[in-house]
Amino acid sequence: MENNFATNLKHLRIQSGMTQEELAKKMDKDYSTIGKWELGQRSPIMTDVIKIADIFQVSLEKLIGSSMIYDNATPIKISNNVASIPVLGKIPAGMPLEAIENTYAVDTVDIPVEWLKGDNHYFALKLEGDSMEPDYLDNDIVIFKQASDCENGQDCCIRINGFDATFKRVRKQENGIMVIPLNENNSTGFVSTFYSKEDIENMPIEILGIVKQIRRNKN
Repeated sequence: MENNFATNLKHLRIQSGMTQEELAKKMDKDYSTIGKWELGQRSPIMTDVIKIADIFQVSLEKLIGSSMIYDNATPIKISNNVASIPVLGKIPAGMPLEAIENTYAVDTVDIPVEWLKGDNHYFALKLEGDSMEPDYLDNDIVIFKQASDCENGQDCCIRINGFDATFKRVRKQENGIMVIPLNENNSTGFVSTFYSKEDIENMPIEILGIVKQIRRNKN
């Protein structure tokens, strides 16, 4: 089983509205220890893992298993062939930033129920930044189909270093991938970044989802 403890711990803490200091008190730890756990710089002993699972009322399997950040496959409500799913915070469309700091739902969007057929999963994020203009604009709601891989040239939600998330076009190459801002411009700092196969494995670089649809407010 893939161990996503650090990512899941931060997600659960933020989702519950708890600070690192508050969690540290519950754990009888220094708050800096919580920070190191969330950064993956240190690993807790099993008794601490069990206590964390108890605090957040999740199973050990879920706590240390696959990433929970984008696991919103269960719709909030289904009616009249429409499923409502939560919008989980914002994703940077500029330089990679700390991944989706507000991972609790900030809004909802409706999707067709038929999209959920075949055990397909979706998550929605609010876009922040202009590196993907003109196709995508600041404050667009982007609905992603959850996926761990993509076709060449698709626009994806990408996690870098296990914590940072960004939104870019992916060009596959023989020895790695190129992550491309559509609004590439040296004067604004929006430039493509190449990640080798070794980077993908070691950093790691992960595809989290592929764009399914954009929702844009009319001004």
